Amino acid sequence: MKRPSPPILICALIAIILAGGIATLAQTASPSPVPTPGSTPDPTVSGSSVPAASPTPSPPRVEHIIEGHLELDNLIGVKVANFPDWAKNNDPTKLVPYIDGRPILGNYPQGVHTSDGRVHFHLEITPENKDIWIDLLGEPNGIRKPVNFSLGLEGEPYFETDFGPANQLPLTIISPVYGVVSVIIVFFTLILLVWLARKTNLIREPGVCPDPGKLRPYNLGRTQMAFWFFLIYASYLTIWLITGALDTITASLLGLMGISGGTALGEALIDSGKDEGQTSQLQDLTAQKQSLEQSIPELQSQIDAINAKITLTPEDTTNRDSLNKQLQDNRKRLAQVNQQLETLQPGASRGISLGFLRDILSDGSGYSFHRFQIFAWTIVLGIIFVSSVYNGLSMPDFSPTLLGLMGLSSGTYLGFKFPEQK
Repeated sequence: MKRPSPPILICALIAIILAGGIATLAQTASPSPVPTPGSTPDPTVSGSSVPAASPTPSPPRVEHIIEGHLELDNLIGVKVANFPDWAKNNDPTKLVPYIDGRPILGNYPQGVHTSDGRVHFHLEITPENKDIWIDLLGEPNGIRKPVNFSLGLEGEPYFETDFGPANQLPLTIISPVYGVVSVIIVFFTLILLVWLARKTNLIREPGVCPDPGKLRPYNLGRTQMAFWFFLIYASYLTIWLITGALDTITASLLGLMGISGGTALGEALIDSGKDEGQTSQLQDLTAQKQSLEQSIPELQSQIDAINAKITLTPEDTTNRDSLNKQLQDNRKRLAQVNQQLETLQPGASRGISLGFLRDILSDGSGYSFHRFQIFAWTIVLGIIFVSSVYNGLSMPDFSPTLLGLMGLSSGTYLGFKFPEQK
């Protein structure tokens, strides 16, 4: 085998060395940068840095009640955290209180201090938020009730709050001072009314009791009038205590009071007419009785004088027969007068109270349906009245039909009073 010549070997060796040198230079050269996501420079902003994104502001949060307390017609001050940042993009003068998640519409701040996050409100009832306040204050179980509280714009979510279900605020329904004073006044009035009703003729039949030491029967018309008086009196005071409203007497309530007063007045006029006629009749019958009682002995003495004669003339006999006839007629008439007087004059139990229910539900003939009817409708309307005041904090607005029904019952009662025995 022929060996290669030295020049060829030398050339091959030089080629191998050059190839290795080139490979080494390629490995030691600086690598080209590999682009990463988000790091590719914007060609339009060549040579300038990208600004960092601004942090999201914290939401506002109700932290403290710094002034006053939750009560209608009261001033409160609220501390709100992160309020300045929120106020930059919103109108703080349109904030309203949120109580139990209900916005008090139209109850805007009276003072806003944006820099330190203070907002002041005057809690008040307006036509716009009256129904909301009624829902919050109605059906009270005490003078206070726990509620959630926050602030917010109308129609938007309210702020985060520290006064949620775990830390509720007391909403004062009735001011303790005014409440105590009013309760004392109402109970004093009730006790006085009951005492006068039991011990005097305040709601009893007029006149003098035939049995000294006892009282006249209770009068249905006067009792009904006293019932509505106290109910309206106590309800008016209660509504004023809670809402501060003064103009709460409705037109239908005036109609109801008119029906009650008219019933009592009509009953008094009917009884007065009966009393006058009865008194006049009693006077006439009493005068007749006295005259008859005087004439009977005189007639008897004349008859005795004629009979005492030994011999009687025909004229004496005629006179004696005439006197005997007059005597019999007078005695018969006296018996009739005595019977009429017994009918007109009250007996041992008439004109005397036999108990409240028996007095107002019965007359001289016994228990009467027309009396029971007006008594029952008065109780029903009284229950509706109390329910309306308790639930809705307002006097009820009875319909004309219901007032007509009450008026019909009263008219029926008065109509039966004319023939009714006293």
